[in-house]
Amino acid sequence: MRAQLTDIVMAYDEAGSGPPLLLIHGYPLSRKLWAPQLAALGDAARVIAPDLRGFGESDAPKAPYTMDQLADDCVALLDSLEVTEPVVVGGLSMGGYIALAFWRRHAARVAGLILAATRAGADSEAGKAGRDAAAATAREKGSEAIIDGMLPKMLAPSAYADRPEVVAEARQVMAGAPVPGIVGALMAMRDRPDSTVLLAEIDRPVLVIHGADDVLIPPSEAEAMHRALSHGRLVLMPNAGHLLNLEQPARFNAEARTFLTAL
Repeated sequence: MRAQLTDIVMAYDEAGSGPPLLLIHGYPLSRKLWAPQLAALGDAARVIAPDLRGFGESDAPKAPYTMDQLADDCVALLDSLEVTEPVVVGGLSMGGYIALAFWRRHAARVAGLILAATRAGADSEAGKAGRDAAAATAREKGSEAIIDGMLPKMLAPSAYADRPEVVAEARQVMAGAPVPGIVGALMAMRDRPDSTVLLAEIDRPVLVIHGADDVLIPPSEAEAMHRALSHGRLVLMPNAGHLLNLEQPARFNAEARTFLTAL
């Protein structure tokens, strides 16, 4: 499905009915990330999963992008779908950064947050330099070079030997990411604000869910977020890496369902 926003066409999938659940993918991914949740949670929520600007089948204008802009795109999509009630905003990795920007800018529209495989802090100086280097690689060598570099870090280490079908699925979720989207997202992540102080202000329920074997963002980041939240619940999923919802979909969906039911 497609929605015309102010300056882009945004692609999205939608399934189910009930309280709205907005699922925001990470980098360099697409809405395909959320296929297991669209299939399983439609009886508990109206699940909406967009392709962010620059990814999947959405338009990919040139940089710069910002986290605020990406959050506002999601709000514009909800408006186009006439979703007026507060939504549960779930985001994985970069999607978590966008979910926090969504809260900062549109708190009245948030019923709860699911922060998956993400962190609240800003990039270090070394991290910012790494974003610049990755952007240069994307410009010079194309998106496949980025995907080839990211794929070995996306899953639990055991998955690469024991679960080739999950590795193939992860690659498919990243496939075809346009260079403008990759560069735009990298610059947005590089320049995002530190949201650590924001956590204490969140007065809605928050599910912090993280793979115990995540090699991109260590579980200690999830533990730190949980400590700062007054209405948070922490789940560390064993045998799961950065793409925990693909690696352990039944467990992820069960935790999400429990969270939605409690709301």
